[in-house]
Amino acid sequence: MDYEEVRTFYLSRGFGGRVGYGERPAVVVIDMARSWLDESSPLGSANVAGVMEPILSILETARSRSVPIFFTTMAFDAAGEEAAGPVGRKLLHTSAQGALERDSARPELDPRLARRDNEILIEKQRASAFWGTAFQGHLIARRVDTLIITGCSTSGCVRSTAESAHNAGYHTIVAKEAVGDRSPLAHQCNLIDIDMRYADVEPTGNVVRYLGGLRER
Repeated sequence: MDYEEVRTFYLSRGFGGRVGYGERPAVVVIDMARSWLDESSPLGSANVAGVMEPILSILETARSRSVPIFFTTMAFDAAGEEAAGPVGRKLLHTSAQGALERDSARPELDPRLARRDNEILIEKQRASAFWGTAFQGHLIARRVDTLIITGCSTSGCVRSTAESAHNAGYHTIVAKEAVGDRSPLAHQCNLIDIDMRYADVEPTGNVVRYLGGLRER
């Protein structure tokens, strides 16, 4: 089945309702760092790098309306102690060893994102931006009710962050063209699942129009 056939099937079974947009959004850009964008990195992929332009369009509009913006990156100590146990066995002790070392340049954000001083960077050691970080505290402090998710990877950190946001009660929006995955199949399958279960997967144009219609804070 293609995307629309799968969506129709899920809708017929009671999934896929719309959460819609709230009134106080924030944007999060997940892991748009050299670790994932640079093809010389063991984790890098051109499929991920291709989402940069849609992300930049969202950032431009969000900044024009003073919408809170957050960035995440994933990084570990060189010894791998922060990934002890199953996490380390799943990632750090494979060919990806070193791609996420904190003291290397790879966890640094892509400079095209032009992160500003008032845009918080969250370092995480797990897939969800919420897990073991102060992210939710920052959202609560700003009275955010809508989280717009961009970045990578759709099947990993984007999906996990969307699940966490959904479970925390946020209007959760995933900008369709502004998320990517090294695997087109994983990207498509997870977009369907996110859209049916955890968030509204919205065209980037819709997200930009929503942001552009806000009053500047």
